[in-house]
Amino acid sequence: QVQLEESGGGSVQPGGSLRLSCAASGTFFSIDSMAWYRQAPGKQRALVAQIGISGSTYYGDSVKGRFTISRDTAKNTVYLQMDSLKPEDTAVYYCFAVGSRYWGQGTQVTVSS
Repeated sequence: QVQLEESGGGSVQPGGSLRLSCAASGTFFSIDSMAWYRQAPGKQRALVAQIGISGSTYYGDSVKGRFTISRDTAKNTVYLQMDSLKPEDTAVYYCFAVGSRYWGQGTQVTVSS
């Protein structure tokens, strides 16, 4: 059974950092692009960052220069390093396997003073 399990969410003050992890089970990870989405209250789920099999990356405009997506194929894990966090980054963050179309359960990130 395929599973994507996120961890690393929490509460942080503006300007702080968090690192999200998404551990994947199954054999799809090495042949699939992975992405992080987020959904704030009352808003649609939106793409934050994506990483391809070769390591190519894409970032949404609101997080460019502050967030970094990476993957460790040996550990079947994708990461999202979030720096210089702002209150508007507050959301539930979801891991997503692009080709396989699997979602994780989500992890809450709250940025507040």
